[in-house]
Amino acid sequence: MTRLIILIVFFLFSLLTVLRAPTYILWKAAILFTEFSWIFIFLTSLLIIWGIWIVPYKTVGSVIGIVTLLLFISPILRSYFVSKNIKQNMENSFQKISSKINFPDKNPFEINALFSSIKKITPQNFTYISYPEISLTLDFYSAKESKKQPCIIVVHGGSWSAGDNKQLPELNYYLAQKGFHVAAINYRLAPKFQSPAPIEDIKNALIFLRENSKKLNIDTTQFVLLGRSAGAQIALLAAYTLEDISIKGVIDFYGPADMVWGYSLPANPLVMDSRKVMEDYLGGKYETVSQNYFQSSPVEFVSKNSPPTLIIHGEKDVLVAYEHSHRLEKKLLENHINYYWLKLPWATHGFDYNIYGPSGQLSTFEVETFLNTITKK
Repeated sequence: MTRLIILIVFFLFSLLTVLRAPTYILWKAAILFTEFSWIFIFLTSLLIIWGIWIVPYKTVGSVIGIVTLLLFISPILRSYFVSKNIKQNMENSFQKISSKINFPDKNPFEINALFSSIKKITPQNFTYISYPEISLTLDFYSAKESKKQPCIIVVHGGSWSAGDNKQLPELNYYLAQKGFHVAAINYRLAPKFQSPAPIEDIKNALIFLRENSKKLNIDTTQFVLLGRSAGAQIALLAAYTLEDISIKGVIDFYGPADMVWGYSLPANPLVMDSRKVMEDYLGGKYETVSQNYFQSSPVEFVSKNSPPTLIIHGEKDVLVAYEHSHRLEKKLLENHINYYWLKLPWATHGFDYNIYGPSGQLSTFEVETFLNTITKK
């Protein structure tokens, strides 16, 4: 009986690999069960094998166990099949930028990499701007190269009101080890500070990095903005509005690109009160400050001069609707901007928590390929 109960619980959790999470806690669980699925494949296999010595409910438990096992395996299988077409698709997307895409010396997805870990790097910490109310810092992960290198500015998520630049540092470690400087910034948070304050912060971060480029060995002609969630909205808006030719590209991890549309169709309130989050950041309800929503929507500022864009989004995202990326893609196509959208049908918001998980491997491969293509080291 104990085996059957455990298998039923595992089965219910395994459904998160194919269905959208209905609550905030289950969203967090969905990241665990999809991006660390190999752990649950192992545990489910042990439970199935245990059935050899269990007589009561043996058949029922084994059937549930096999279905559960297949569901836990599904993110890995789907990642493998998506990975087969990534190189050709990226070549088709970015052939106008480069006749040859510089792919990393590895496959987009590798089974053995699921068990990998990353070497940590201790960043340097700098105050990059001091306002009367607050001083802002950045963590600088040095590429440790002898010549000047491009710099990636990373903008954290957190619904514009929380989080900091310590968030998800593994990609920072990885990129620094691949020869890119990384500057992970803090920015002014809502509700005390509202849009466009974070855009001004990025502008000041660029000024600081240019002023200290000799000491930090930065190539000031090559910056790339990378943001997650709320940070992706900030990165996209900065890339499309600052009109800075040194911004060579922007990377959008599951960002809200259309704030007007996003307010009209809020997230499941059991997951997040997305309207309240947007009101805190933009100064009120859409009905009273509609212009703020328009001015903070990256889709409204895509132009023929916008930099190349990499979009990465999971279809099972329950915090930022997949439709945001569809709307951004439409504007990029209309303006003939080079872009690539990595679509992850099984992934939820924050899937890159594990850069060696099924989704994390694909997104890390895409980011590295994108950076290799739009910058010159």
